[in-house]
Amino acid sequence: MIKTADHLYLQVADNIEQLIEKEVMKIGEKLPSVRILSKQQGISLSTAFQAYYHLESKGLIESRPKSGYYIRFNSRRMPAMPGTCAPVKKASEATVSDMVMEVFSHMRSPNILNFSVATPPVELLPAAKMAKAVVHALRELPANGLGYEELQGNALLRGQIARMSLAWGGAFTADDVVTTSGCMDALTLCLTAVTQPGDTIAIESPAYYGAMQLAESLGLKVLEVPTHPASGVDLDYLDKAIPRHKIKACLFVTNYNNPLGSCMPDKNKKELVGMMEKYDIALIEDDIYGDLYFTKQRPANCKTFDKHGHVLLCNSFSKSLAPGYRVGWTMPGKYKEKVLLMKQNHSIACASLPQAAVGHFLEIGRYEFHLRNLRKMLHTQCLRYSQAISEYFPESTRISRPQGGCVLWIELEASVNTFELFQLALKHKISFCPGRIFSLQNKYSNCLRISFGNPWSKQVDDGLKTLGKLIRKLQQAAV
Repeated sequence: MIKTADHLYLQVADNIEQLIEKEVMKIGEKLPSVRILSKQQGISLSTAFQAYYHLESKGLIESRPKSGYYIRFNSRRMPAMPGTCAPVKKASEATVSDMVMEVFSHMRSPNILNFSVATPPVELLPAAKMAKAVVHALRELPANGLGYEELQGNALLRGQIARMSLAWGGAFTADDVVTTSGCMDALTLCLTAVTQPGDTIAIESPAYYGAMQLAESLGLKVLEVPTHPASGVDLDYLDKAIPRHKIKACLFVTNYNNPLGSCMPDKNKKELVGMMEKYDIALIEDDIYGDLYFTKQRPANCKTFDKHGHVLLCNSFSKSLAPGYRVGWTMPGKYKEKVLLMKQNHSIACASLPQAAVGHFLEIGRYEFHLRNLRKMLHTQCLRYSQAISEYFPESTRISRPQGGCVLWIELEASVNTFELFQLALKHKISFCPGRIFSLQNKYSNCLRISFGNPWSKQVDDGLKTLGKLIRKLQQAAV
């Protein structure tokens, strides 16, 4: 394949990034001049400039006036990762405190610097192209989409979702897919299909607070499973816990868990699916962040290894394309008929127009092009936020290392109460998610989740700097 200039600058930049990562090039060292790099690599001056601009945007190098480019950052120099929580002795009644509602009440305020919402902002989404897709859908749908969609969902959309399964090692058809009104709707239908009030489910710890709110609404008990910030759920603990606590289903985010950012290795995913088969229970797999990977290829998911239909895969386009369209889906395996019955009882059908618009957008090949740009932006923002936090927050701070998604999990000294920090930050027009809302136990009060969805800016830099100052004040007050 012929390499374009676009490919060349990324290739050169990636090579330099690897040398920085391996510390062949060390922090503070000067890089070759643009002219020398051009000659060394056999590329044009503009391509050499592009490669350095790309590395500079990631915060890995910096330009010094009349001096050249220098190594600025190496991710190996990052603070330690957060710890893994201690196992719990028993499942908890699912209750979610008013703390969640207080955080939510400030999420959409236009005057707040918002680090709370775990989704890319609309300015990173293809608004104009999606508007064209909607117009096309209006023209093509029978009666302009005024009639009910079929129960299982828009056929074009389901077919395109089935084609997407090739990226994570799947080979599914449109008939395997059921569309939903967002991912939470998919999780609700699937969890309702495989549990009854009073049953116990297993979730990660820390876990997305929405999952705990859902469990509460369904009258379920929750067992929090220790989760490593890099590799995910502790499978040894889970294997013992399933019979001991009579767990009826598991609800896990295996790729770029919210809030930890962990990504379960493929061998662990395969082992987890085998565990579900051994105990004949369901795994509801939330893959909402699976397309937002920073690595060379998309990670597999547990559904990839599911041969007997125990995995109910759930996803949506809310984190990657159009949150307001509320287009989600599930591949519920052997539970498909139960899920369809739940959908018929709850909503009859999903909205026709958004499904058709997203289906058309996928069909013409625009989604992957958009994702490539979005992933590049999010990866750059992840690095810039991580660098700023390591610089502005106390040295004892621990930071997660997500390889995808859009959130960072930060662990502070035990003396810092991050809900108190949250209330102080609001006075400075800054919002984030305190760690306590991600557990039903009395845990993570010294942790916080920060979304790096907002593009890097002076406002973001100043906001993180302010948070760092507030944290230091709380630490000093506790001494």
